[in-house]
Amino acid sequence: MTLLKLPPLLDPHVHLREPGATHKEDWDTGTAAALAGGYTQVLAMPNTQPPITDAPALALSQTAARAKARCDYGIYLGAGADNMETAAALAPHTCGLKMYLDQTFGSLRMDDLASLMAHMARWPAHKPLAVHAEGRTVAAAILVAHLAGRAVHICHVSRKDEIELIHAAKERGLQVTCEVTPHHLFLTADTPSTLARPIREGFREVRPRLATEGDRLALWAHLSAIDCFATDHAPHTIPEKTGPNPPPGFPGLETAVALLLGAVHSGRLTVEDITLRMHTNIRRIFGLPDQPDTFIEIDPDLEWTVRAQEMFSRCGWSPWEGQTLRGRVVRTVLRGKVAYEYGKVSAQPGTGKDIAQYPIPNTKD
Repeated sequence: MTLLKLPPLLDPHVHLREPGATHKEDWDTGTAAALAGGYTQVLAMPNTQPPITDAPALALSQTAARAKARCDYGIYLGAGADNMETAAALAPHTCGLKMYLDQTFGSLRMDDLASLMAHMARWPAHKPLAVHAEGRTVAAAILVAHLAGRAVHICHVSRKDEIELIHAAKERGLQVTCEVTPHHLFLTADTPSTLARPIREGFREVRPRLATEGDRLALWAHLSAIDCFATDHAPHTIPEKTGPNPPPGFPGLETAVALLLGAVHSGRLTVEDITLRMHTNIRRIFGLPDQPDTFIEIDPDLEWTVRAQEMFSRCGWSPWEGQTLRGRVVRTVLRGKVAYEYGKVSAQPGTGKDIAQYPIPNTKD
């Protein structure tokens, strides 16, 4: 057995559901899942309960993370129409600003152009600005960021027109980066029924929605324009997913590497592509600090069957349930200590560090 030793994985887009919905996930289970998936830094989204839009809500999340997180983390601030004046002052305590311009889980959504312009103009330029934008709002986000003279990151791109627009903007020198999720690379609105265990209707709900085969193929065709692979780990419980109004979101931290290694085996990706989009680019774009003596080891040929009951995420299901995948993280080492090894998480709750407490790194290398 030959193991691959790689830099640690970084995920700029996870939902850990604390505060307010710890029955789905919390900082303990979510960061345990991260370590099992090879991630040593995760950036948590602000659409919690309450949403992280002000100092008290941010403090609530920070307190929970300090007590429970097993890997390093950052916390986004959420942009809204009522915190344009105060958001920038909280920037030093966050990993970035998240702006929701389209429908998602939770109450954070901005519908007016004035709020978008105000936040982009005031948010510190050295702090990341990430946007949930779909279709036309991708164009709006890129244009407003360009007029403000700042960079913008487009989250979970899923459609042909979106990736083509981003590719064109990059070619013209605009400061735009983007991420794509494994589920948008490997699933469409039609393909879930062909999986080992077909995904029932409520379990297909995700935002952005699963798109067409043409959209999926366009993402692969424009791989050079994709800066990051992000999981958008968004757990909900089985009763919620089978209820009358299933919330959108898939868990993904523990399956992402195996899915992408499958693309390596089929010749669509290289291991270097994975390292570039799950470590190097993410560290540069989001200004993440280096973690000395930190790495992962992968068995690229290990075949395993996805069983949600064996995973660390609390939600208890996976869209890949029953699938046999090839390749898996077998060891995660964080600051010289084994944090995960062959199915066991050994990093203790509270040992993760808030990246906002690190000095701002030099990310020009």
